Amino acid sequence: QVQLVESGGGLVQAGGSLRLSCGAAGFDFNRYAMGWFRQAPGKEREFVATISGVGITIKYADSVKGRFTISRDNAKNTVYLQMNSLKPEDTAVYYCAAAQILTLRNEYGYWGQGTQVTVSS
Repeated sequence: QVQLVESGGGLVQAGGSLRLSCGAAGFDFNRYAMGWFRQAPGKEREFVATISGVGITIKYADSVKGRFTISRDNAKNTVYLQMNSLKPEDTAVYYCAAAQILTLRNEYGYWGQGTQVTVSS
């Protein structure tokens, strides 16, 4: 059974940092691209970052480039999202997702349940 479990969300002041983690099980983790998406209240889910199976290819949304870093540890079946210089507009539920082919689109086969990130001004 495929499982993606996010953790690390919370409440932080603007300018602060958070590190999200996503543990994976039930599929061949190092063969899958892993992505982070987010959804703010009243908005559609949007792409944040993605990383290929062995970490060679990484893509970011323009809105987070230079502030967020995606990484993965295939030995631990875990993907991370380090978020620095957080802004109130980063407030959203953050989801990790897995796909057989790296994409920036919402076309991921497996999704986690999400973790809330709230940035206060």
